[in-house]
Amino acid sequence: MDINQTNEALTSYVRPQSIPLAVRMCESAEELPERVRIPTRDLGFKIAVCQGISMARRYGWTLAIGRDDLTCPIPGIAMGFLPPKDGYLDGSFMESQGFGSREAQARTAQALPKLEYGKYKYILIGPLARATFEPHVLLVYGNPAQVLVMLGGRLHGEGGALNFTAAEGMSCIFGTVTPILTEECQVVLPGVGERINAMTTPDEMAFAIPASRVEHFVAGLAEGYRTGVLRYPTPTWLRFQPQHPPYLTKLLEYLSEGD
Repeated sequence: MDINQTNEALTSYVRPQSIPLAVRMCESAEELPERVRIPTRDLGFKIAVCQGISMARRYGWTLAIGRDDLTCPIPGIAMGFLPPKDGYLDGSFMESQGFGSREAQARTAQALPKLEYGKYKYILIGPLARATFEPHVLLVYGNPAQVLVMLGGRLHGEGGALNFTAAEGMSCIFGTVTPILTEECQVVLPGVGERINAMTTPDEMAFAIPASRVEHFVAGLAEGYRTGVLRYPTPTWLRFQPQHPPYLTKLLEYLSEGD
């Protein structure tokens, strides 16, 4: 992946309001870059993964979040930091906490995308333009029109159609773990927790691109731009004669009489 070329393409064709991110799952601390913030060590408190994503894209920080840095357990399970214990997988623990039926909670737990437990120690998140590591996923936030341009980049680059997963939460997982497991781009709808704890705004969505798709994605962005339609800001059609209220039409006729 050519990081500079990719960042330039995103800047030119998508124009995101926050910083495009590089994401990598790291098996050990040795993979972490020298300049990295680890929340418990450098901030003095634990955070949610969605919160770390917001810090990276709004502050320009590079963060490494591990098991001991987490306040939210669900991404911990999905990223393999915490064990998916039987009581979670069969729905009995969540039922005991008053979250719906055991059967429904079991289906939710089974549907959660999960990396191998114990394989990774950190999720590493930082600005794409300054990444000194090879990312597994690119994560870019934007409004729906910008996400549509990125979706067009994926489809113009490789064709086909895109299927993605959505829920009322777990958006940090769908933007990181899911594209790693599926090797497919994902449209990400920020969940309730992300909107509360990470201050993601009502107009924001995200698009995740696995590393294996980046080359075709960048070419697809350029191809979409060449169509003259798949652009941001979205082109508008202004070549028509407008209609006005009758009094304005009559006023124009009056002012034009005998001129």
